[in-house]
Amino acid sequence: MKKILLAAPRGYCAGVDRAVDAVEKALDLYGPPIYVRKEIVHNRYVVETLSERGAIFVEETDQVPEGARVVFSAHGVSPAVHEEAAKRKLLTIDATCPLVTKVHKEAVRFAKADYDIVLVGHEGHEEVEGTYGEAPDHIQIVGTPDEVDKVQVRDPEKIVWLSQTTLSVDETKETVDRLRERFPDLNNPPSDDICYATQNRQEAVKTIAPNADVMIVVGSANSSNSVRLVEVALDAGAGAAYRIDKAVELDPAWVENAETVGLTSGASVPEILVRDVITKLQELGFPEVEEVRTKTETITFALPRNLRGELAAQGEDAKGKRQPGPDHTC
Repeated sequence: MKKILLAAPRGYCAGVDRAVDAVEKALDLYGPPIYVRKEIVHNRYVVETLSERGAIFVEETDQVPEGARVVFSAHGVSPAVHEEAAKRKLLTIDATCPLVTKVHKEAVRFAKADYDIVLVGHEGHEEVEGTYGEAPDHIQIVGTPDEVDKVQVRDPEKIVWLSQTTLSVDETKETVDRLRERFPDLNNPPSDDICYATQNRQEAVKTIAPNADVMIVVGSANSSNSVRLVEVALDAGAGAAYRIDKAVELDPAWVENAETVGLTSGASVPEILVRDVITKLQELGFPEVEEVRTKTETITFALPRNLRGELAAQGEDAKGKRQPGPDHTC
């Protein structure tokens, strides 16, 4: 019988949950409009849904009226953005994922110790821009193993690598291995920079992919971790792999000759979008759904402190923990 292999864990991670919850709670507490710098998370559906509730998404803080309230996205911002917001007297809610904040703090600490820092990540990505902004005089960005040759350091014994949190684990390892060939004394970050959710979703895909004729990844094109899941699926043996934002984008021709379809979603994808794809696949002749669980996630993050305090003062729930979906435990 044709079936769907459904990855678990999938979908929302704790950092995304916290960021989306922060915007929703701010809208409830203060009322619209609530400004958000960049996309709060990289998912079209989430952005559209919050826009309908009164969130206004802008590219930069200078597009926010002076004195207005603005939320910084889960991807983090540089010190320069905080300074600009302060100059404009903006009321800020910093929804940066705590795991991204950890990388920022590492960058600051190593820069103060006068290390050369190699930041493994995609130039132009908001998270990388934010981390780079913490220590631009000490950081070099490397996107692929092939870019390692361009790295120049002052002291080959004082070099450390950090990484964007949403990268492919395997490709990052390849880049770091190349760096270590050039710089044998390369230092590691104090703890793994690639976030637990990114790693867990990639591991689930690696388990499913060898048994999947086709792998479907739900996630937006600008979601780094979603795009990586397609690459991971192909590398792990899936017959084919496709990324879609929502069920209507699924081409029936992709699965017409398949017996088994793997299904997962990126860390910024709400479960409702996955359920819609399951319904579409069932309509296309895949009645059975088998969950393949490789790990159970229990991590949660509290809401930003200032928002939490104001919610508590109003007698509102300030825990920042939303009710999980059927297979969403973080």
